[in-house]
Amino acid sequence: MQEGSFIWGHLEKQHRAVDKWIDWVWLVVLLVAAVLLFSINLGGLPLLDWDEGTVAHVAREIWSAPAGSMRWLYPTLGGEPYQNRPPLMHLLIAWAYSLGGVNEWTVRLPGAILTSFSVPLLYCIGREIFRQRWAAIYSALIYLTMLPVVRHGRLAILDGAVVSFLMVMMLCVLRSRRDLRYCLGIGIGCGLICLTKGLFGILLGAIAIVFLFWDTPRLLTSYYLWTAILIGILPVACWYGLQLMHYGYTFIQSGLVNPSVNRIVTLVERDSQQPWYYVIEIFKWTWPWLVFLPQTVRLVWENRNLSWAKLVLVWSCVYLLIISLIGAKLPWYVFPIYPSLALALGAQLAETENLPILSSYPRAWIAGFSILAVVASANSIYFSWGTTPKTDLQLIFAAAALTMTLAAILAERGDGQFLKILFWGSYISLLLLMKSNYWVWELWEAYPVKPVAAMIAQANPAVKKIYTSFPYHRPSLDFYSDRTIIPASIGELQYYWHYNGQPYFLLNASAFNDLKLESMKLVGEAGGWKLVTKEINRL
Repeated sequence: MQEGSFIWGHLEKQHRAVDKWIDWVWLVVLLVAAVLLFSINLGGLPLLDWDEGTVAHVAREIWSAPAGSMRWLYPTLGGEPYQNRPPLMHLLIAWAYSLGGVNEWTVRLPGAILTSFSVPLLYCIGREIFRQRWAAIYSALIYLTMLPVVRHGRLAILDGAVVSFLMVMMLCVLRSRRDLRYCLGIGIGCGLICLTKGLFGILLGAIAIVFLFWDTPRLLTSYYLWTAILIGILPVACWYGLQLMHYGYTFIQSGLVNPSVNRIVTLVERDSQQPWYYVIEIFKWTWPWLVFLPQTVRLVWENRNLSWAKLVLVWSCVYLLIISLIGAKLPWYVFPIYPSLALALGAQLAETENLPILSSYPRAWIAGFSILAVVASANSIYFSWGTTPKTDLQLIFAAAALTMTLAAILAERGDGQFLKILFWGSYISLLLLMKSNYWVWELWEAYPVKPVAAMIAQANPAVKKIYTSFPYHRPSLDFYSDRTIIPASIGELQYYWHYNGQPYFLLNASAFNDLKLESMKLVGEAGGWKLVTKEINRL
């Protein structure tokens, strides 16, 4: 009897060792695939306006600050205190500047690497909540091949890092149910989110609390949990305390109220959208995986008494509710919802592994792949026409069309290999897109900033503030020109011209003709924009 127990114990240890080895292989494969996809051609395109331009500018002022200036603790933007976000990501980018200089590649690299780690982290979460390894594998692969995940993860924004820290927090939440030592990881994960995106981390922490309240309420009564969380977020409290001591009441208004509470209850003019904006964003960009969504929703609801379904429901619904209430809406704010969506879809695809060989798949799947194949083929043909065909886009859409066509054919035949075709084809299509110059398509919404910034830098105006006739602020132009470019109406420009000593204006052709300014001196011209100033008469 003892000999039999010894043999079984030995076999069980061997099985666990093999399991761990397989897990490590998958972790390495997923990380390598993610780093390649997130880093290829990273510096090939200019920085995007809003978050990218602002983050890069703040990081450069930290990097270029004289020793002992404490700029790393009290960052600035255009020489003015920057109190909108804590500077964790800005510090990482400033460190990248010190290694590779100031350029698009070093600006985007820290966020891309951090987001790459979110792929194996999602696999670890899947291993915690699913009995089948394939569910975790499929979840990680779906997440890796989602267009918005790859695109937003490559941008120099805060949300990619936030997602990685959120996954650290959720992984520790799951493991703390059987080992209280992981409670400290919950606090550390929440603290890192707060040091990246301010008090928004508290709202993301609410996801973990709601999940534990539903799934493991006993853990919420543990003093160890709350003590560990307090220890984890202690650096956040210290940072906010130092800001309050340094800036006083100004920081309460600029650093706490304005970026956090006001975004929930007020609308920001240019970015305000309808509450269902993010639902439309998910629907637009998450194909082909949304083909499986109807069956996935049913599967999650039927298993809502299981931990994995509870996590998916809480993660998706609570976060979607939070961001839908926020007035200012940008496409990457929905980023943290994609891991939960990938977990749900991964659970659904794992169910296909239990189907008999050559069994039929839902007709909706085959129809969905067929429609996507037709759309991709039409786009490939469209971009092959004209005097200057866009070969890159033609090839990208051709790869997507071939993927969807093969997937539809194999699914029609009941061949489970259609999933491998989907994963490989989606990965190759995304790799081709990231290798091209089209992955930041928002750059085409306004004039290119680099030629205009180069003209301003060459003219080297004596002032740091330049007024422009362009209707809204462009942080990327500020970064490249190392000036603050302030939008102004025609009336404001005329006022500044008459009452400022020697103002500098950046004007387009129509504003240049409409203003009819006296004593005007043309300083430089590029990309349809003119830099002008007042001619000073010297007697």
